Amino acid sequence: MIGHRSRGDRGVHFAFTDRWGGVSAAPRDRLNLGGAVGDDPAAVAANRRLAAEALGLDPAAVVWMNQVHGRDVAVVDGPWPPDAPVPAVDALVTARRGLALAVLVADCTPVLMADPVAGVAAAVHAGRPGLLAGVVPAALEAMAGLGARPERIVAATGPAVCGGCYEVPEEMRAEVAAAVPEAWATTRRGTPALDVPAGVHAQLARAGVRVRERSPVCTLESPDHFSYRREATTGRLAGYVWLDEHEGPKST
Repeated sequence: MIGHRSRGDRGVHFAFTDRWGGVSAAPRDRLNLGGAVGDDPAAVAANRRLAAEALGLDPAAVVWMNQVHGRDVAVVDGPWPPDAPVPAVDALVTARRGLALAVLVADCTPVLMADPVAGVAAAVHAGRPGLLAGVVPAALEAMAGLGARPERIVAATGPAVCGGCYEVPEEMRAEVAAAVPEAWATTRRGTPALDVPAGVHAQLARAGVRVRERSPVCTLESPDHFSYRREATTGRLAGYVWLDEHEGPKST
């Protein structure tokens, strides 16, 4: 099943998957979209095709990443060549309308952004290391280089582990909170934790992004979503962002 939201006449599309509707076998059942988690490659390819077609997208025209928990950004204008390695980055940015960008997660925070006036979109993988490294600000900088402006950007974060569940050592919480105070959290048991989505939204707000949406779904708590913390061996969810191919609204 795929949750797809469009931003009215602005031509922006955000979509997030859950774990159902695909063909993968347990423990990655069923709509696993990750190609590096030990699943049958044929099942992953089928799942990616099913998800793309459900969104009205060409499966061959969706751009994926080799995510490594860093802050590097790739600016793209089309899919990777079939015989080329997928670059190790944690953010994709494009100024090509109609090109869909995808991000994979299973507790980390998927961040989707678009400036419908400039025709610029971004998909970002923000886990704890990426939050600390500043992958979201790096993606915003790349978007600005293509003409995007923060006050026009709309952003959405998808299903991710929540601050009430993401337990970490106290030293780790202190390190991240020193850079992003809003990520400081406590579990429901009173132990140290991090709220990565809250940290991402704080970074977006500081950059001037005013229109932001946050999914209420905690992946660890939801049996409908993959969670690495809950299951270890599991599949990957995806977030997709794209802009309609028609020219965006005229505005400054």
